[in-house]
Amino acid sequence: MKRHHRVVPLVAALALLGACASSAHQDTSSAPASDKGKDKPVYAGLDPADDKNPFPSTYHPLPSVATALVGATIFTGTGARIDGGTVVLLDGKIAAVGKDIAVPAGAKVIDAHGKYVTPGIIDAHSHLGVYATPSVWANSDGNEATDPNTAQVWAEHSVWPQDPGFIRALEGGITTLEILPGSANLFGGRAVILKNVPGRTVQDKKFPGAPYGLKMACGENPKRVYGSKGRTPATRMGNVFGYRKAWIDAQEYRRKWDDYRRKLADYKAGKGDKAPDAPKRDLQMDTLAGVLDGSILVQNHCYRADEMAQMIDISHEFGFHIAMFHHGSEAYKIADILKKEDICVATWGEWWGFKMEAYDGIEENAALLQKAGVCTVIHSDDDILTQHLVQEATIALAAGRRMGIQIDEAEAIKWVTANPAKSIGVLDKTGTLEAGKMGDVVLWSADPFSVYATADQVFIDGALVYDRHDPAAQPKSDFELGQTGPAHPGPQGVGPGRPVLTTSTEQPQ
Repeated sequence: MKRHHRVVPLVAALALLGACASSAHQDTSSAPASDKGKDKPVYAGLDPADDKNPFPSTYHPLPSVATALVGATIFTGTGARIDGGTVVLLDGKIAAVGKDIAVPAGAKVIDAHGKYVTPGIIDAHSHLGVYATPSVWANSDGNEATDPNTAQVWAEHSVWPQDPGFIRALEGGITTLEILPGSANLFGGRAVILKNVPGRTVQDKKFPGAPYGLKMACGENPKRVYGSKGRTPATRMGNVFGYRKAWIDAQEYRRKWDDYRRKLADYKAGKGDKAPDAPKRDLQMDTLAGVLDGSILVQNHCYRADEMAQMIDISHEFGFHIAMFHHGSEAYKIADILKKEDICVATWGEWWGFKMEAYDGIEENAALLQKAGVCTVIHSDDDILTQHLVQEATIALAAGRRMGIQIDEAEAIKWVTANPAKSIGVLDKTGTLEAGKMGDVVLWSADPFSVYATADQVFIDGALVYDRHDPAAQPKSDFELGQTGPAHPGPQGVGPGRPVLTTSTEQPQ
């Protein structure tokens, strides 16, 4: 199931490199700054606008066949439930969903009577690959905890594609993940969206066309990590100062590049005798500037309601939007504000009290947010929880019902499908079962909101990538091949012969 990179022969690559170097030399020597109409050269990699995608996706959908899942109870992710329905997958896309759907001639028909179908499950807060299994120092690459602002680092440069955790998540129906840096820093770096398929490189797994996220963190973690080193921030007021200073620097960086481009345009139009000098590129500022221009989405670790409100004020001050608050244990206290701001909240069903800022977390959080009209998400932040994310949503659903908030399962499934897709910027491509979207689908053995339900089959872009009943359709990590040890049961009680590996967690929670 592995994708292959295009390989450029070494001789050709060296020849190309020499030609580029020669060309660059000729350009600089033949284009003095005093010549009218000639730009001063901005060498490759020095202009942030030249290539906003220097690490492009090499993802290609796996081969698929026309498939029809017939007779299932379908949760579409749009709020609809279809009993005895059919889902047709064709050319990697969802071709049709509904009752009395014609099955294309020659399609593989799967009898789904008594079973359930949902969109692929999306985990909007994962550290798979950056805190990989086995949990050893060599695999702990999720936090560049060397400065409060490390917006210049990208999670994808730490992702180990062989992490067995990706396969464990696949067995739980996870088809898409947002991989984030950890939460030690005010600005932790860029997050990356991955399709949960085997790949030799992270680019092989990289969700095509998905926007980047910026991981930010409120509260205890940054002040603890850096305060313990005798430096700022050591308090929450130090945190806020750090955010504001960084956004001021980012706006100034944008101003310099905008000023340069304006002067360059004037020069080209004959309004000046000297071509302007380009500012120095700053990778940290590139990421923050991407937030300010709307191309990068803010994913903000924040537990307390008062801090979420402060972060909203900062977003207003500098003109950006927060896509989602992660963890959000006290989000229910400001649900009306979050609804007004159109900010999603990712939380758990029952995690609370493991530190002071999580003390006021309640199981009814998600239900209260849903009732208020907030875009509600159930996330994992954990390599075990991601294996049964729908069951975590079930805990939150049951808690809401106990307090009298009646939420239909067809709505609650959005917590792990459509809403996370919205929050990470891919709802136009996946997250619901609608014609034309990616064929990311899970066939469940029973109602997915039951603790007894298992993901029987998982499709990504129409390709069967996991089948609980067929060992030939159960991918394995290269890391695990040839290893011996006691059997690891996995989330569905399968997987004989796998070695038991210590699991990893995000270190600053």
